[in-house]
Amino acid sequence: MGPVSVHEVIRQLPHISIVRDRSRAMAMLDAIMSPDWESRYYSFNCRWSPTEEMASMRDGSGNEYSIVFSSAGAYARGFDHESPMSPYRIDPPEPWPGLFDSMPEAFRPYVTEPAFSDQAATPLATVCFWREHGDDEWRTGAIQSLPKGIRDDGSAEWLFDVLLDGRPEAYQEFAEEYYEVAADLEAIRSIYALRPLTQSIVSALDSEADLASLEEDLAEIGYPISCWE
Repeated sequence: MGPVSVHEVIRQLPHISIVRDRSRAMAMLDAIMSPDWESRYYSFNCRWSPTEEMASMRDGSGNEYSIVFSSAGAYARGFDHESPMSPYRIDPPEPWPGLFDSMPEAFRPYVTEPAFSDQAATPLATVCFWREHGDDEWRTGAIQSLPKGIRDDGSAEWLFDVLLDGRPEAYQEFAEEYYEVAADLEAIRSIYALRPLTQSIVSALDSEADLASLEEDLAEIGYPISCWE
């Protein structure tokens, strides 16, 4: 079976602006659910560079993704450390054949970006896709099929599953499993709609959380805030 899951991912992904808004909402929710940044699953930095924003996921077990939003469009890479397409499948490690084929020049620097590579400059990627602002769809490289008898576990899909789903209920299910606490669905819906954050919404998700303590996270994520309650 070939590595088809990336094609399923890009088929389901909406427009860049919607992906960005979902990413900001998921990061804001995680900031409330997990005051400790190191324990968060989803993050968003609207000031990753003077001209770029970045959404990210890391599960604490070596799996992660990054989506860079720039004037050129959006570039995404994911890394499943157990994937048969891992660069570490061979020694010395190298990316899976075709993973970065046909990539626009505007996105090429991200392939060797230190934040997305190991100490030997090996790109940490088992899936990669992109979309320029003028495109009508997301694109990926001409990925070489897996050898006969080796199966892809659909890692591209599960890495991006909550983002792809897009429903507040999907985040609620994730949060209750990952953080092992109840997550108020109406509060999640409010944040998915990017409504200004209030203390009442924060308290519905974490009774001990204080809106004032989220000031840095709000600024980093670029999330709207209402007047103090």
